[in-house]
Amino acid sequence: MSRTVSSWILSSARSSIVLQGKGRWYSICIPNRNRVKWKLVFSKTCPYPAGSCSLDTTFSLPKVFRHTSTEEEHFSFQLSPAQINHILRAGELSHKTLDLNGKNANSVLRFESNQLASNSPMEDRRSAATCLQTAGMMFGVFDGHAGAACAQAVSERLLHYIAVSLMSRQSLEEIELAVEAMKPVRPILQWHRHPSDVAYQEITSRYFENLRVYWQHLLDLDTELGFSLEEAMICAFKRLDSDISLEVQAPHENELMRNIALQVAFSGATACVAHIDGVHLHVANTGDCRAVLGVCEEDGTWSTLPLTRDHNACDEFEIRRLKREHPRSEEKTLFVNDRLLGILMPSRAFGDVQLKWSKELQHSVLENSCDVEALNIYQYVPPNYHTPPYLTAEPEVTYHKLRSKDKFLVIASDGLWEMLSNEKVVKLVAGHLTELNVQKPPLTFKKPVNLGYMHNLLLQRKSKGLASLDQNIATHLIRHAIGSNEYGEVDPEKLAAMLALPEDLARMYRDDITVTVVLFNSETIEDYYRSH
Repeated sequence: MSRTVSSWILSSARSSIVLQGKGRWYSICIPNRNRVKWKLVFSKTCPYPAGSCSLDTTFSLPKVFRHTSTEEEHFSFQLSPAQINHILRAGELSHKTLDLNGKNANSVLRFESNQLASNSPMEDRRSAATCLQTAGMMFGVFDGHAGAACAQAVSERLLHYIAVSLMSRQSLEEIELAVEAMKPVRPILQWHRHPSDVAYQEITSRYFENLRVYWQHLLDLDTELGFSLEEAMICAFKRLDSDISLEVQAPHENELMRNIALQVAFSGATACVAHIDGVHLHVANTGDCRAVLGVCEEDGTWSTLPLTRDHNACDEFEIRRLKREHPRSEEKTLFVNDRLLGILMPSRAFGDVQLKWSKELQHSVLENSCDVEALNIYQYVPPNYHTPPYLTAEPEVTYHKLRSKDKFLVIASDGLWEMLSNEKVVKLVAGHLTELNVQKPPLTFKKPVNLGYMHNLLLQRKSKGLASLDQNIATHLIRHAIGSNEYGEVDPEKLAAMLALPEDLARMYRDDITVTVVLFNSETIEDYYRSH
């Protein structure tokens, strides 16, 4: 990135308009398929006062690298390669699946994930877990808005709701008996977390109580067959969103719990969750996160198979759905400036009770609350708000039977897809996997092995460029998303400038980005078809 461009970035930030008491309107320049697209986004900048509680806790970029404001006197876009890698790799998470014998009989070979913040604090969240009382693994990406509280809650809770929905009646009865007898309950999930993925103990206890109410409801249904996987995912999404709405209406003796319930309900989150059990892949999506399958064809070329639709004003199905659900007199006001009621980009989301509750209920809940402005809750009833709810958390569920040519699944928040097309993402992952395999020759040892010999082998690897590669595929995608030039190559100067952007400017150029790449075990998938 040239000095001219860097200077333009600084001057544009310093001349941006600030609306006193309301926040900042940002014009976001997003390169998309070699075109430039501008979006207007309203960002609240009200800080949390001393003594208030927020769920907005995640890893943050070291302040030594990231400026807090463009008003700093000695502002610079310069970052060393080591600093760039430190920032990009801070949120890396990877896990390889192995059975008790140390072999991999799972259709999931491994997964790799990463996050990069634009908002401060970051509003994206992610989850990954192995089901312990049912079969399969689950992976989720959650894109928060109006704060991180809802995304945080959904990332902690949704996979449990899905797992409980899939459990047999006998298993549900066993855990209910254990809880009644105050005995330990067998874990439902084994989480795969980054150290920064914080869970709040006091809140988790309350969440468990409501999860128990849900499984008691399932037991009351008195059905032996249980749910199909699609039914389980839909039921789990809808039940969790209902619980979020009810929890904020319930009385709270604890002010901390009350404040958190308010923040969760009045912020929002989109969600995309994949459940993988053998060759059976189900993806449930609410909002504009996205899941894309990378397919290696017989001739060695790569193709893309989208497993989700973006739920927003650009989707004709969503427009028709909302028109069916509301009177004809509201057809022209459902979407204004490509936003639901002129406010929200996604047309499906968790939380966001401002677009689900009646005006009377909103007023009743907020007037009995503490200082909502201190909790960063934005009170605003849009015009033409006549027949709520306008928003739903009900997901669309896609089923796909894995084939040996299905090599990987990419789940990511819209921060990635705004920068890279589906095809570009698949191409980058495929190319990176090939490059890693080519540049990882086996370390063959001559006996006796000494330190000098080992040192020479490592130098040979380094000379072939392996050391410069991101070992984490999600990091590779993020690097290209924010650092690519018009030729699709990473421009080191542009990458450094994008990472050095201060907190009051970063959101103009990029959104929070969360990426999880799930790599499939082709041998296990082939074994399935040989035995069936």
